[in-house]
Amino acid sequence: MINLKKRRSGTDMRPLPASSPHQGSLAHVGSKVHRRAFLIGAATVALSGCVGTPTPAPIIVPEPEPEPIRPAMYQALPNERFPIPAVNVRKLEPHLWRQVVDYPTQERVGTLVVDTPAKYLYLVREGGKAMRYGIGVGRDGFSWSGRAVIAYKRKWPTWTPPAEMIERQPELAPYSAANGGMPPSLDNPLGARALYIFQDGRDTLYRVHGTNQAWSIGRAVSSGCIRLLNQDVIDLYGRVPDGTPIVVIPDQSTAIST
Repeated sequence: MINLKKRRSGTDMRPLPASSPHQGSLAHVGSKVHRRAFLIGAATVALSGCVGTPTPAPIIVPEPEPEPIRPAMYQALPNERFPIPAVNVRKLEPHLWRQVVDYPTQERVGTLVVDTPAKYLYLVREGGKAMRYGIGVGRDGFSWSGRAVIAYKRKWPTWTPPAEMIERQPELAPYSAANGGMPPSLDNPLGARALYIFQDGRDTLYRVHGTNQAWSIGRAVSSGCIRLLNQDVIDLYGRVPDGTPIVVIPDQSTAIST
């Protein structure tokens, strides 16, 4: 007969008590594994968070507008007495550039026609054509009109403001006729050339002249004179002789009584 009591004591199948040191060791290992898994998971989340952050939209900087092609006629003129810089064509509308246009008119060939309202000067040519120049004209109350002639022309003229202008602008007194006027230069208001307008043998005190201020072409800004770009007035100077007739069409908004 088998001794069941003795066999049972040799192979004890009872569970370990709760306070068993083996159970505590296993719990500790489990805790460490759990903590390590948590840290790895957290690091993975953090890493995936860095990678997954949406990149900001790129800032699109518009490309600058290309520099307009400057016509050869508006390049610098370095061989002039006072070298003339190239025209800043950004400040000059293309319709104001010197160009040959259709221009049917009753005026004879060689006549200058100043269209004050449109801000154009025409040199009448044969075949219903004209050389057209963009101009700046007199501001309110300073625009002259009528028929006259170009009595004479001057290269790099001296500028002598009339007495009426000096009364309005006393700072111009150093350039009075008594003081010899303002000598030629790029800063001289008459620019590189001047054509002097006479009517019935008398000086009107108005001129067709040059300027470096491209922004002023196409506007009513002067004290009554007719301004062209220096490059244009040099071209005009070479085309018209003394005695050339000139017709100035009035602009009622800027006209003065004559």
